[in-house]
Amino acid sequence: MKRKNILIMGAAGRDFHNFNTFYRNNEEYNVVAFTATQIPNIDGRKYPAELAGNLYPDGIKIYDESELTNLIKDLDVHEVVFSYSDVSFNYVMTKASIVNAAGCSFRLLGAAETMVKSTKPVVAVVAVRTGAGKSQTSRKVVEVLRAAGKKVVSVRHPMPYGDLVKQKVQRFATLDDLKKHECTIEEIEEYEPHIAMGSVIYAGVDYEAILREAEKEADVIVWDGGNNDYPFYKSDVIFTVADPHRPGHEISYHPGNVNLRLADVIIINKIESADPKSILEVRNNSRAANPTAQIIEGASPISVEHPELIKGKRVLVVEDGPTLTHGEMEYGAGVIAAQSYGAAEIVDPRPFTVRSITDTYKKYPKIGVLLPAMGYGDEQMKDLETTINNTDCDSVIIGTPIDLGRILKINKPSTRVKYDLQEIGAITVESILREKGII
Repeated sequence: MKRKNILIMGAAGRDFHNFNTFYRNNEEYNVVAFTATQIPNIDGRKYPAELAGNLYPDGIKIYDESELTNLIKDLDVHEVVFSYSDVSFNYVMTKASIVNAAGCSFRLLGAAETMVKSTKPVVAVVAVRTGAGKSQTSRKVVEVLRAAGKKVVSVRHPMPYGDLVKQKVQRFATLDDLKKHECTIEEIEEYEPHIAMGSVIYAGVDYEAILREAEKEADVIVWDGGNNDYPFYKSDVIFTVADPHRPGHEISYHPGNVNLRLADVIIINKIESADPKSILEVRNNSRAANPTAQIIEGASPISVEHPELIKGKRVLVVEDGPTLTHGEMEYGAGVIAAQSYGAAEIVDPRPFTVRSITDTYKKYPKIGVLLPAMGYGDEQMKDLETTINNTDCDSVIIGTPIDLGRILKINKPSTRVKYDLQEIGAITVESILREKGII
């Protein structure tokens, strides 16, 4: 039987996992290409033969998504598999229309087709959009499990932007591990908070191999999701974080709406800073989509290390990069800190940007006066550093989950914003984990 030619549309994450779990050893299919988008400089590579398996001795080329229509024709593609996250329903169906018009089928793999089964209990933290508050929720889950005497290992959604063979299985337990694995700012933002807690977190490319290593040192696995993708592992409990700062997105973005429907618990986060009408809208949409899920209302109150660097100052606000770019958030913790602690002005960085940071604003013009902490590689980190140092301001508010001052040489005073999950009401992360028999 002739193998069906498959093209996988991705962004260096879900695409590789879909290949590994569904296509790698499947003789009915022939994956002829990946395409890449969202993340800079991840096309032009190969998914290497060392990871691709016996059916792909030459590996699989990764092209820019802009070449999609030509690739369908040139590679005689029969089916295109959409495999990335945090995009609107309209975006997905526009891609489907392009693929269908080019003459082939369009597919979304189901959750059960790609979830790997663990030998240990799995608690998953996912979201309806990136920037909803997964990080502080994952930390809360880890804290509760450890307080109950459990050995906890977290596994983070992939961010393999470097050498894919070297990144097959990555373990992070110390800050030195971040240097060892040559992590980008985006990776450090996710791994460092776990390390700071004295916790272990894994990531990489081959998530079954990662899981088997993590199981060796864990009583419980915590799936720490990325963007708004659904879990790579079959989960015993799924916490889905919803964001009332973007009401309606929980029912109009893919695959966040999958997470809403998969959820055992929906956490409506940031209620301390959201409009009550927006909170009610998210609650009603959640109830309609998933009437059996329990709902936790949560706050993410902020604190700053040096409030004197904000009050009355002209401040540059640096926010989490992906949250501002494809996450489409108009503000984050840094802006809330600027407003709460009495900043005189939020300085517009756009006149001071250089190279790749300038390009980011061209691609995402709605970012406005905030500076996204873009750092996909050494060159972009240097561009971010130069932009911060060029900006005419009194001080810098760092709204990212990490200490940028440890990574970049910032030539002006800066202060970090920190935030943790605070549950409101009787239903808590701990009560859920007890109810489900995890602790």
